[in-house]
Amino acid sequence: MPDPDFELYDNVGRDADQIAAARYGIATDRDLLRWAKRDAEPFLAEHALPDTPLPSPLLAPYQRALAAAETPAQVSAVTQHLLDAAEPVLQAISDYLLAAARWRGQNRGAEPQSPPKMLMTAASRSLDVLALAHQADLAILRTVYDPAPAPKARANGPANTASPLPPAPPQTPPPRPTSGR
Repeated sequence: MPDPDFELYDNVGRDADQIAAARYGIATDRDLLRWAKRDAEPFLAEHALPDTPLPSPLLAPYQRALAAAETPAQVSAVTQHLLDAAEPVLQAISDYLLAAARWRGQNRGAEPQSPPKMLMTAASRSLDVLALAHQADLAILRTVYDPAPAPKARANGPANTASPLPPAPPQTPPPRPTSGR
């Protein structure tokens, strides 16, 4: 018997998760979270967790400094200070996600796309933010302080800017003669 609250093709007011869940006869993500919260109530009564979100970092000083920056070096200084300030928080989140992945040894022998492996990937990627921002900052600084050398012009023509091979090493010894033994 079809669900009286859901008529086929009548999806007004439903989100994609609800539509897919109704189509396949599965629970929505919100259903799963609601059921888990209900079943965890006694546990959370014993292990109280804060109801407020983690404190948001004060970014105003960084934004003011960035707005006042006039050189790539100044922007880099602000960026590096922000990355240094954010690292402990992101490291703590990464550590928690890794602990959740390893909970009761569930990560041992787990398939690559399994929830423990997904948590381990999330732990790693939470720190990727720092590494990627640092690499971008260094790339900017390299263009300012250590640009690639300009190609040298040949004596008999224009510079070869698209050479597919690196230059030959200096004083390449001649090939050794082979004896016909």
